[in-house]
Amino acid sequence: MLTRKHSVDEKRPFADSGEVFGSIGADAARKLAMVAGDVVLVLDTSGKILDASFEEEAFPGFANWVGENWLDMVTVESRPKVMEMLAGARKGETQHWRQVNHPSKDGDIPVKYAVVSVNGGERAMAFGRDLREFGRIQQRLLQVQQSLERDYLKMRHVEARYRLLFERSREPVLIVEANDYRIREANPAAHALVGARAGTLVDKKLPGLFSRKSAPVLTAHLGSALASSSVSPVSVTLDKGSKDVEIAASGFRQDRRQFLLVRLNDGEWPAESDDSRLLDIIEDMPDAFVLADAQMQIVSANAAFVEMVRAAGIDQLRGADLSTFIGRPGIDLDLIVGQIEKEGEARNVATVLRAMNGEDDEPIEISAVTNRGEEPHFGFVIRSIARRMRDLPPGSEDLPRSVEQLTDLVGRMPLKDIVRESTDLIERLCIEAALLYTSDNRASAAEILGLSRQSLYSKLHRYGLGNLPAEAE
Repeated sequence: MLTRKHSVDEKRPFADSGEVFGSIGADAARKLAMVAGDVVLVLDTSGKILDASFEEEAFPGFANWVGENWLDMVTVESRPKVMEMLAGARKGETQHWRQVNHPSKDGDIPVKYAVVSVNGGERAMAFGRDLREFGRIQQRLLQVQQSLERDYLKMRHVEARYRLLFERSREPVLIVEANDYRIREANPAAHALVGARAGTLVDKKLPGLFSRKSAPVLTAHLGSALASSSVSPVSVTLDKGSKDVEIAASGFRQDRRQFLLVRLNDGEWPAESDDSRLLDIIEDMPDAFVLADAQMQIVSANAAFVEMVRAAGIDQLRGADLSTFIGRPGIDLDLIVGQIEKEGEARNVATVLRAMNGEDDEPIEISAVTNRGEEPHFGFVIRSIARRMRDLPPGSEDLPRSVEQLTDLVGRMPLKDIVRESTDLIERLCIEAALLYTSDNRASAAEILGLSRQSLYSKLHRYGLGNLPAEAE
């Protein structure tokens, strides 16, 4: 860091330096040097440190510097700066502050130095100022700046969402300044209702949109809305077209200013559709629900699914591949889609769900349907079965399902029989898992196990799995 701040040539000189400094003794000069810098080095012409003054607690590694060359006490990239300062001191040049870094076990220590020639050039003194606190302040400032930028970006995202909601709303809405009833914002539905071109309502007075006979009612309603949070809507007449509409206003404050949120209703749009009530129920249902397109990319999902996959919100999931979270990629969802195409629906398909934070796979069941339109979409209802599986009592005929249970057989049967029992156990568990994954679809189970259908039937017969026809037994 090269700076002229605090340099000699930028400062006003003393008027009579001889009277003051000419009489300074050695003790006074020593004190002046010690208070002039956090680190003060006495150097010879080659840069060897003859003496040093510093606070040992703040600079614990500097105690062994005396007798060493200053160049050896700095980092590689700082050596050219030290050489320049020493060369300037030998020439008697005015010095400017230069930052150099000293290596230490806790990291580099930044110090800002200026070198002054003394005793006719036979000695030089390097005055250093510790920059660590300055660096910590800079780091805190950077963290605050980054936090502000993150908050600003978050606010921009929130503003974009509410702007989209404001623009897409079918309800005519206006934002009106309370002191002069001037319109500050108006959505497309409001422009359409009053018969105005897009964007032309901004900066117009709200009372000008209504007939003169409605003025007293409108003024009283707006005044009441500013004074109370519970004001009943009133009926007014539009100036253009003489159409009767219902107006409802509510007050709010922003940036120390008072505004009115004005909603208009001409009776041609429902207050709440059946579809919106259905969407609210889906959003609040305890089972997870996902809507995906034909490419199995997530279009929407309810809060339960967002929580199951540990996502920050639905915006993080939109457009993501559903197979990223459900089952084995390229297998489970394909089997579900195949079952839907064949039977019109898929019921209680057992698979697993993966969370975004890398947690262990969670056993789940999926039921799914499709709308079979020109642009098909698939709806998936997902429920966790981990708790239900934990609550099931163990069956008396269950085979060993862990290494500990298998090792209990040691001493009760020969090793070769235990190995054979283990092999049979693993084979049976894999077949059971394949049948669960495919909802007992034998052809699909044989495919994912890498077996022929005949081999699978033979093993089903061997282990007594599935409902085999009598002739197969």
